[in-house]
Amino acid sequence: MKKEPQILLTNDDGIRSPGLWSAAAALSEHGFVHVIAPREQSSGTGRSFPISSDGIIRIEEVTVNGKTWQVHAIGGTPAQAVLHGIVEVLPQRPDLVVSGINYGENLGSGITVSGTVGAALEGGAWKIPSLAVSLETDLAHHHSHSPDVDFSAAAHFTGYFAGMLLARQLPPDVRVLKVDVPKYASKDTPWKVTRLSMQRYFEPVPPQRDSWEEPGRVGYRLAQARDIAPENSDVYALIVEQVVSVTPLSLDLTSRVDLKALEESLRSA
Repeated sequence: MKKEPQILLTNDDGIRSPGLWSAAAALSEHGFVHVIAPREQSSGTGRSFPISSDGIIRIEEVTVNGKTWQVHAIGGTPAQAVLHGIVEVLPQRPDLVVSGINYGENLGSGITVSGTVGAALEGGAWKIPSLAVSLETDLAHHHSHSPDVDFSAAAHFTGYFAGMLLARQLPPDVRVLKVDVPKYASKDTPWKVTRLSMQRYFEPVPPQRDSWEEPGRVGYRLAQARDIAPENSDVYALIVEQVVSVTPLSLDLTSRVDLKALEESLRSA
């Protein structure tokens, strides 16, 4: 008898996010879904492992569309949720790690900030096929659990690429597929493989305050020059072509230069 695939699902918007549960429903068609996610909103945490995280894991029940799920809410980041899932929650190493569906697209040079992408990178570091799925949304919805956001198309592509990753092996250097779905996509929207744009997609906004003694967080807004991204990039695919962007990510951050030539240059300086 063939073993049912084991899927570890997390997100960075928190255990109660509708995006997470849209993904869970789609993934349940492909295997047994273990939901292990931060108990709080954890956007912008990247692949961080803060020493301040308490690591407490609470088993909760969540009912979605009449189905009750037993889930694990963790006091930690999305990447920590994946780590705890692998080393102490799941009975065996998962066959697939999925992070999402995120409120808001993750594009360009800022993706290492993303908790959604960071969780998938943690799965990739364990050499487990990993998927990070984000849906383009208005900025006002980014840190919300708004019911006004339609995740149906993004859920379709979550299931589609999950099935693909479970059925075939990716090249060794591809540790994560980053999938970004346009706001008005349908199940019939085309998809294409893209490169990561090296431009900023979001630009920082300084806090408005009279003194540094006042609490203040740096905000962000959409960058103005997004439409000049290279045609084969994730940014161009999403905002100009309005297709689903599928970007293969590697954990090898080594610059793509001639290492010997660089060494000689440094030694001669």
